[in-house]
Amino acid sequence: MSSFASAFLRTSRAALRSNGAANPVQAAWGSRGGAYMRNYATAFERTKPHVNIGTIGHVDHGKTTLTAAITKRQAEKGYANFLDYASIDKAPEERKRGITISTAHIEYQTDARHYAHVDCPGHADYIKNMITGAASMDGAIIVVAASDGQMPQTREHLLLARQVGIQKIVVFVNKVDAIEDKEMLELVEMEMRELLSSYGFEGDETPIVMGSALCALENRQPEIGTTQIDNLMNAVDEWIPTPQRDLEKPFLMSVEDVFSIPGRGTVVSGRVERGTLKKDSEIELVGKNKVPIKTKVTDIETFKKSCDESRAGDNSGLLLRGIKREDVNRGMVVVKPGTVTSHKKFLVSMYVLTKEEGGRHTGFHGNYRPQIFIRTADEAAAIDWPEGTEDADSKMVMPDLLPLSRDSASTSARVAALKFDNNLPPWSLAMPTGNSLDLGRRFGQDTGGFIDHRGHHGVCLTGISVQKGSPKATVLFSTSVAYPGLYF
Repeated sequence: MSSFASAFLRTSRAALRSNGAANPVQAAWGSRGGAYMRNYATAFERTKPHVNIGTIGHVDHGKTTLTAAITKRQAEKGYANFLDYASIDKAPEERKRGITISTAHIEYQTDARHYAHVDCPGHADYIKNMITGAASMDGAIIVVAASDGQMPQTREHLLLARQVGIQKIVVFVNKVDAIEDKEMLELVEMEMRELLSSYGFEGDETPIVMGSALCALENRQPEIGTTQIDNLMNAVDEWIPTPQRDLEKPFLMSVEDVFSIPGRGTVVSGRVERGTLKKDSEIELVGKNKVPIKTKVTDIETFKKSCDESRAGDNSGLLLRGIKREDVNRGMVVVKPGTVTSHKKFLVSMYVLTKEEGGRHTGFHGNYRPQIFIRTADEAAAIDWPEGTEDADSKMVMPDLLPLSRDSASTSARVAALKFDNNLPPWSLAMPTGNSLDLGRRFGQDTGGFIDHRGHHGVCLTGISVQKGSPKATVLFSTSVAYPGLYF
């Protein structure tokens, strides 16, 4: 080991001792992951219903400023720790460019709920990070600058939010302090309601709050500053429902971030999709590896607070024993041993989003390789058509291929073979009742539903049914704009 590396390790360990960070997960897990924390790991207490929300919208419309304003206002009520803009966008590249690149996770409370807030990047170059953040949300706040109105990423983020299963959105029209003409604000509201309706949201009923996050941060013009932040959080409490968590199902957490603690092990963090997990429990890491990796969880933190148990809906960091950083990748899942297996090939029915729906301009032939987003994973897959199917002769699919109706799905499916580059865990299905169904060991049973974390740019996974006797699935590539509830 070089003298520099040795000195770094000695300094890091001394810093941990001097800062009192006895809990190794707390020492390493920052809002981005990997940043050393300087506060003690307090115990996490569950006193209110928990909901995952986040800010989405076009670049420079004020998402991070709004997030900072929310923490400031809730801190004044004793419900949060105030985080300024620089504390949320802490990476050097983010500060240099003045934009959010990776997602940030912030915790706060209201009178009614406990929230984990994901601040998503708005720049088009970082749409993959936006999808990863949105996939963990139960609801969202879309931020629109009053000076610009709806912009390209406003529309794209709404489409992606719908595709990953977000049902309820609250609109915050920001920067109203820069607008003198009230008719302009009315026009922005009218356009946003029309846009929400076009993407399958309840445009006429969706709460729209107008204010200025910067005014709230700078304690000026309270009528558009702090008062509107309060109104926004009241709207979030009332409009976004508290989700039903699957606590009785086997544990599953999608890995979003991975980082190491020298001398202790590897930490994986992400949102728990279902089940519960206690300290010292045996787990498996599944996905991208042919054989599951078995290990033990030696420490757990939820929202940067120490806890004995992680449960569905939590954003948790898990310290894994004997696992190297390079053994784990984003997109893998942490599961109860023996409950989940990974697969590489699927048989799918597909619909390709049109240009107007945010999809492709042209059709594609066999061996087309889209990037498919499932939970926190993004994987390349090759698409082809098996012999004897409707598209086997032409080997081509056009964007206007009509989606299958509920009645015809079992008899007239257009079939394609989907082969991923790497093994992936099976999808988790959200049934109409709100109960989840996982395709772990039950991969050979007949079942149905729709996938609640799905797709991007014309590769939108919205339905799956399992064929008897083989690890194949029928997946509907559809548009949630025209068919928001397509079950079969």
